[in-house]
Amino acid sequence: MTRKSATILEGPSRAPARSYYKAIGFTDEDLRKPIIGIANTWTETMNCNYKLRDLAVYVKEGVRAAGGTPMEFNTIAISDGITMGTEGMKASLVSREVIADSIELVARGHMFDGIVALVACDKTIPGAAMALLRLNTPGIILYGGSILPGTYKGHDITIQDVFEAVGAHARGRISDLELLDIENHACPGAGACGGQFTANTMATVMELIGLSPMGTAAVPQVDPRKNDVARRCGEIIMDCVLKDRKPCDIVTRQAFENAIAGVAGTGGSTNAVLHLLAMAREAHVPLTIDDFNPINNRTPLFVDLKPGGKYVAVDVDRAGGIPVIAHRLEEGKFVHGGALTCTGRTFAEEAADARETPGQQVIRPLSNPLKTTGGLQMLRGSLAPEGCVVKLAGHERRLHRGPARVFEREEDAMAAVTENRIQSGDVVIIRYEGPRGGPGMREMLGVTSAIVGAGLSEDVALITDGRFSGATHGFMVAHVAPEAANGGPIAAVVEGDSILVDVDAGVVNIEIDAAELERRLSGWKAPQPHYRTGVFAKYIALVGSASEGAVTGPV
Repeated sequence: MTRKSATILEGPSRAPARSYYKAIGFTDEDLRKPIIGIANTWTETMNCNYKLRDLAVYVKEGVRAAGGTPMEFNTIAISDGITMGTEGMKASLVSREVIADSIELVARGHMFDGIVALVACDKTIPGAAMALLRLNTPGIILYGGSILPGTYKGHDITIQDVFEAVGAHARGRISDLELLDIENHACPGAGACGGQFTANTMATVMELIGLSPMGTAAVPQVDPRKNDVARRCGEIIMDCVLKDRKPCDIVTRQAFENAIAGVAGTGGSTNAVLHLLAMAREAHVPLTIDDFNPINNRTPLFVDLKPGGKYVAVDVDRAGGIPVIAHRLEEGKFVHGGALTCTGRTFAEEAADARETPGQQVIRPLSNPLKTTGGLQMLRGSLAPEGCVVKLAGHERRLHRGPARVFEREEDAMAAVTENRIQSGDVVIIRYEGPRGGPGMREMLGVTSAIVGAGLSEDVALITDGRFSGATHGFMVAHVAPEAANGGPIAAVVEGDSILVDVDAGVVNIEIDAAELERRLSGWKAPQPHYRTGVFAKYIALVGSASEGAVTGPV
């Protein structure tokens, strides 16, 4: 094999480089082997990524056992859950770009022969995938794993229950002590949020798209089996390097369609749309939001997971893991079985090894799905000419018409909900929270959970140019494009306008005549950006539309 790292390590002229490495314990023998970068998103600022430093030890064991030399480096991670509902949440989506850029920079600078990326919280997963696809150096992704569920009054709870308890508390439906009790029990240890929220959705995506070895993601972060998973990933990356199996060989158009089917069938997060579009751009695979509906419409929703269903993420592991989901998809011919995976085997070959736990109920048979179509739908219309996304898992509503209640930022909408100013039938409009307008396209779990906690989830719709958490459920429409900060029609909505969301017709409309809409938009003036310096200002200057993945790279 030809080692990329030889450029930096071989020959008399590279003696200074080797000397630096020897200063920290690497030997001549180490430096003659393939060099594997271990990109770690460990951080002490959240539970989601907390044990990734421990897992890296076992990845490195696997690399060494297979004949390679591992070199660990770190990148950033922002907790979506901790920053939710605050100005800090604007950093979350921006961090996806920084994670991708930083992994790319270290890998290009040090000329690694292969990369294993350790990920957990939401943006670390697509950020790592984007970097691997840009570099197209042999690489795989290891998901740290879900948190175990908490227990409250005899049943499983997750962080979703805490957010919804805030809304219930604001309406006087639970006491201070009950809220504290839920808060104290929801998160019992390390691991990413415990439903089919964004982290577990994207972990599912990585297995089904082929960048993570099948059967690795569903093992919880604190489970001792995760150490064996990590060691195996170290061995697999060496096989990828030795056989020159690269991310862009794996992540093809067929692989993207497999991933979309997985999101549809599991009731996954709306964020998957944004991240898959961004990944497709890095892989140079044509993919648009219009490609999602046909796959969603032919794929049943058959995995019963929170936020819309009964079960938590670790129940997938108990049921047999993501390979069982893959087997269902293959059985129903909803996927391309011949797609290559990072192990060198096909999707169908990996799925055939699935071992389903007898009697499990979380991954339902195709003969008895939750719904005959998947959990997401793309809409267009006079309010969103470039499109938007609605999550359908967990409720039956497909039509809502009501008066607009207009808010210029999330905090104002949150106050209106907690102060009982939102009524049955309303359509809550939250704008200037898009990629540029926020900046950073904040998630709205605080306000959407408050709506649920207030008992309004069946009677109120919410529409935003921002994003939703994977834990969001109810009749919620996100990623409205063009965004308000770019003069999209959502900027022209006024209090009381009639808004129509019709899933069956595929539309989201502001029910005023076209001439009136044009008149309003002609008088619109762009607001001043919230940030004029630093990383947010750079992001405002560079970021594209949510309908294209909200990426910052060159066109």
